[in-house]
Amino acid sequence: MDSKNVEHEIDFAKVSADLEKALKLKAIPFGMRLYESVEAMESVPRVRRPTAVHTMDQIVAQASRLGWTVGITADDLVGDQCRSVVGLGGQDPDWMSGKHMTGVWFATQEDAGKHQQAMHCVPKGKYKALVAAPLSKWGQGGQASAEFAAPDIALFYATPGAMIYFINGLQWAGYKRFDWSVVGESSCADSWGRALQTREPSLSIPCYAERRYGGVLDEEMLMALTPLDIVKALEGMQALSKNGLRYPIPQYGIQQDVRAGLSVSYKK
Repeated sequence: MDSKNVEHEIDFAKVSADLEKALKLKAIPFGMRLYESVEAMESVPRVRRPTAVHTMDQIVAQASRLGWTVGITADDLVGDQCRSVVGLGGQDPDWMSGKHMTGVWFATQEDAGKHQQAMHCVPKGKYKALVAAPLSKWGQGGQASAEFAAPDIALFYATPGAMIYFINGLQWAGYKRFDWSVVGESSCADSWGRALQTREPSLSIPCYAERRYGGVLDEEMLMALTPLDIVKALEGMQALSKNGLRYPIPQYGIQQDVRAGLSVSYKK
């Protein structure tokens, strides 16, 4: 059975609830899926279509802060910077030049162009639409809505402490070292852009635009990955919890004799 079929068997409502409980999340975990036709996107149950022009950050916020199911096309997004990351447009020589970022985020057009080339983007041409919705809602469309059976990626906002605990869970079995990039502004390319493109776990420090237009809090980071990887991390965190390693991480005290604390975790 391939991974997509396995993901269709996931109880997304339970996974979302378990993740929120384990990490004490303040924002709603959500899923994102690309569609090859507008009609497929519009077949998603109770999908909302924007009545205004937005950034992609705002679409994400409507799913993660308001609990909405939102479907978009390129015309709903404010410009090619947003469209390019999710493969709905842009990516032409004019966009790649970075001239629209020059003097705003970067000193020279050469610097701006290097930034554009460093971004993770879904190749344009294949997809025409995208849906973002709370993770708990996926899989509830029944047989009449295969298009809402599973997202391509799942995402959640959390504090740095929660993120490292989640990563510890992800590394519990089948250990893998993670190396993540920081593109700077347009850091959505480090999270949903990278995860949609590679299907690899992708951690980012949300950028200025995500915080200004997407309501991201100062202390929040963003993780994007496949739903199967969330299931794997939850299993790992359960194992860590049995070892007494839980979140929130209790502080031991900066002047205490550390041997008593360490002996609890590292018993001979």
